[in-house]
Amino acid sequence: MMKPTLKTIFATLAAAACWTLAQPGFAQEAPTPMRGADVAAVDQAPDAKQYLGGRPGGQEMVARTFDGQPPVIPHAMDNFDEITLEENQCLSCHDAANYVKKKAPKIGDSHFRDRDGKLLKAAAAARHNCTQCHVPQVDAPPLVGNDFKGVVASAKGKKK
Repeated sequence: MMKPTLKTIFATLAAAACWTLAQPGFAQEAPTPMRGADVAAVDQAPDAKQYLGGRPGGQEMVARTFDGQPPVIPHAMDNFDEITLEENQCLSCHDAANYVKKKAPKIGDSHFRDRDGKLLKAAAAARHNCTQCHVPQVDAPPLVGNDFKGVVASAKGKKK
């Protein structure tokens, strides 16, 4: 008689399991999706929210919830041009040359450094797309419940 190897035993057990599960009494119902809808069903998009704030300079800056958080845009952006490689309307108020006369916050000093840390005279090209990090403020409820409190950014060391 031939001694069964571990490989033969596992192959026999696997075949028996497959045969047993294929019998009519073992049919299972289709799993229920966790999100409550058929995977192929189109998600319902939420209603578009209105951005807070009117014209630039007409409202208070929104407090940050942690140090290093990019500030949100506290004004409406409906009438602003799209940011392109050639033009960025944000810089007409927020760059180093205009922020004082426009009474706008100056873009951060970190925006004047290249990826090697070298100080530049103008904003770095990598920082040209402002809305990549800075988003308009929206009055919307959280999508999921949470108890996040955040640490309000300290006022020390902040330029006005």
